[in-house]
Amino acid sequence: MSELPYRATATGLLLEVRLTPNAARDAVEGLETLADGKTVLIARVRAVPEKGAANKALEKALAALFSLPKSKVEVVKGLTARQKTVAIAGGADELAARLVEYLRRAGEKETKR
Repeated sequence: MSELPYRATATGLLLEVRLTPNAARDAVEGLETLADGKTVLIARVRAVPEKGAANKALEKALAALFSLPKSKVEVVKGLTARQKTVAIAGGADELAARLVEYLRRAGEKETKR
């Protein structure tokens, strides 16, 4: 697996995400390496990028992925950009393990297609 798109903090994880709003479906799809070499998690949401709707939809999708309440997930950087930093509150090791497991399962689904 390539470099992972998060940093552990004292309160949880800071996750780097590239968001595509106004998509056909809400989904967290896997990893991508950007032109600058940075690895990000790719997410898509149906919400439009107006009045924070896409950010709220991203927070909801990530809360579901990590099995956390929405209040534990917050976009903290890139509020009006496609590339975002999302703070996820909780135990950093447990959250990182959930993300790695999710990405492993997502990768298995891709190879079965």
